[in-house]
Amino acid sequence: MEATRVHIQALIKADVTKVWTYYTQPDHITQWNFANDDWHCPEAKNDLRPGGKYFARMEAKDGSFGFDFTAVYDEISQHKKIGYTIEDGRKVITTFQLGKGGTLIETTFDAESQNSVEMQREGWQAILNNFKKYTESH
Repeated sequence: MEATRVHIQALIKADVTKVWTYYTQPDHITQWNFANDDWHCPEAKNDLRPGGKYFARMEAKDGSFGFDFTAVYDEISQHKKIGYTIEDGRKVITTFQLGKGGTLIETTFDAESQNSVEMQREGWQAILNNFKKYTESH
């Protein structure tokens, strides 16, 4: 069965070099990689190369729930594109494009089957919005 593809995007008011750095460096990832203020990302590791691994620990701040998000990179084109496969086999592609007023980030990902597509879109968009807020404020 063909996976449902979900698309999210955000225009970040910053140059592509800063956006790329904040998006890919673990010390920045831990500051924005959560959908709301009840969650946090206490640990991230990133081996940004084809075949390299991405790891982020995502947890509720109250300790009630948490999970590891892991993936292997398929494609890296610095300042332009990141493609990876999540541990469960789903594909994700994120592009970075210099546009009017900043850098446009667009992510397309394969939806999983446990949660509604809309819930997944909202969750991923909330994380991207958090990235935008963090990057523009630093």
